Amino acid sequence: MKKLKSLRGVTEAQVQEMIALDPDAPEATDEQLSHARRFVDSHPALAARTKEGIIQRPVGRPRDPGRKVSVSLRLDPDVLEKFRSKGPGWQTRINEALRNA
Repeated sequence: MKKLKSLRGVTEAQVQEMIALDPDAPEATDEQLSHARRFVDSHPALAARTKEGIIQRPVGRPRDPGRKVSVSLRLDPDVLEKFRSKGPGWQTRINEALRNA
């Protein structure tokens, strides 16, 4: 089956045809929908809530307490080339050199 990049220009009939052709995702019946529950109600231990009752999901990596600060730094080309010539990790090596200084 061709993977769609967008549903723009796709008619309702085409959407219904695609649903009918997918045996792994049949459309829910009214009977099934009548038994549906919200995730927070069916799995309260897994749902984090704020004071306002809004579900919060962590996004991205956890914050590192010793995280670094992004800065713009102008270096002489030969200095930069020296650090880059030793391969990946050149920024860490510059950080270590500055820390030692």
